[in-house]
Amino acid sequence: MTSTPGGDTAPGIPLEESSSLRERARRVLAGGTGHDLRHAQPVPVYAVRGFGGRKWDADGNEYIDFLMGNGALMLGHAYPDIVEAIQDAATEGTHFGNDHPRHLQWAELVQQLVPSAERVRFVNSGTEATLLAMRLARAFQERTKILRFDGHFHGWHDDVVHGFQPPFDQPGSLGTPKQTQAGMVRLPDGDLALVEQVLETDPDIAGMIVEPTGASWGRVPLEANFLRGLRELADRFSVLLIFDEVISGFRYSPGGIQQKINVTPDLTTLAKIVAGGMPGGAVVGRADIMQLFDVTEDAHHNRFGRVTHYGTFNASPLSAAAGIVALQNLADGTAIAHADLMAEKLRTAWDDVLKRHRLAAYVYGAASTFHVYFETDPQRIEATQERAELVTSDPLRLKGMPADLVCHYQRHLRQRGVDLMSSTGGVLSAAHGNHDIEAATKIFEEVVLALLQSGHIFQVKTTT
Repeated sequence: MTSTPGGDTAPGIPLEESSSLRERARRVLAGGTGHDLRHAQPVPVYAVRGFGGRKWDADGNEYIDFLMGNGALMLGHAYPDIVEAIQDAATEGTHFGNDHPRHLQWAELVQQLVPSAERVRFVNSGTEATLLAMRLARAFQERTKILRFDGHFHGWHDDVVHGFQPPFDQPGSLGTPKQTQAGMVRLPDGDLALVEQVLETDPDIAGMIVEPTGASWGRVPLEANFLRGLRELADRFSVLLIFDEVISGFRYSPGGIQQKINVTPDLTTLAKIVAGGMPGGAVVGRADIMQLFDVTEDAHHNRFGRVTHYGTFNASPLSAAAGIVALQNLADGTAIAHADLMAEKLRTAWDDVLKRHRLAAYVYGAASTFHVYFETDPQRIEATQERAELVTSDPLRLKGMPADLVCHYQRHLRQRGVDLMSSTGGVLSAAHGNHDIEAATKIFEEVVLALLQSGHIFQVKTTT
């Protein structure tokens, strides 16, 4: 064992090359990494290769991967058919600046699978997708405000960078104009009466945007009946309902959550899986809304009567090639069902570990996702008679676990060979198998016992 920053212990693994890369990164990369979630102690993971449900870093360390390209790799790393499709497309040209046949084939697959996709417009990321969907909603309704919910993550553009992390009423980043917040109405989710009250009193709301999984890909779960209620309220008050299915799209079912629960939004934002692990996203929705992109022979309309949207790499040939193969392989639901089964086995196995050691924690999640909640409030722990009493829907608790605990938890997992998506959760893919679940469960048990010993997590009085 080797000492790690923070005073606890974790297995020693080679990190010499990763440490060298970190020093290079500090000299050249603003912030030292390319993404705020890639910061890690003692060093970030510098991945060099992936296959299936595993990846390897620059020092040759192997990881069971529950990050999976930030949720984009539903079929696993280096899926052979996707790799071949990208290679074939690259030999014909990596970028044209024109539309191309693969663009249309990709859009047709999205249209066939996603219930709300009467028309499709491709973008390059989830952030671009939510930005464009909100612009469409405001333009179509000729109103200025969007209603969003505490804790729900919709990317990092100025309108939505606020409100997804506690405290929800504080700015989410430096450099954002105060007036951007004036265009957003923020509410706690789950309360349809409150939504109704706001819609009754504010006629300037153009649309409502929601993660149908619940906040941050289900870290704060949301009941399907709330989504059904939003659909009814959207119809009654003539506002648009936007589902942010950037993570849930093609993961919860071939047509996303909307297909699974039979609630069709007016607009849907997609990214990650839709592009098969390549950069790409989309806004899809009702034809009458999407016609705001139409160019006509009327010059005045083209300048003043439509939604403007550019993007050099929209539906690039390589992304389209990867997206086509990914969606073709997900269309019958078999791969999705396998990932769901693996996640269910992992959630059960990890929760059994917590129960066996009487830890004040539980595992939850839906489809092929999982999250772990560690209770650290002494009063709640002391009052707990049964572990079921720890279950909470409070976003301030679920998204407010101590940062030091989350950091130690992630580090212990990585240094034993497991990488997560964010906070204490991750996603599984069609490439994960029983051997991954068994190995990850052994590591998870080692980690929680180490955290118990170091005083970061706690036990309850009972195992039930």
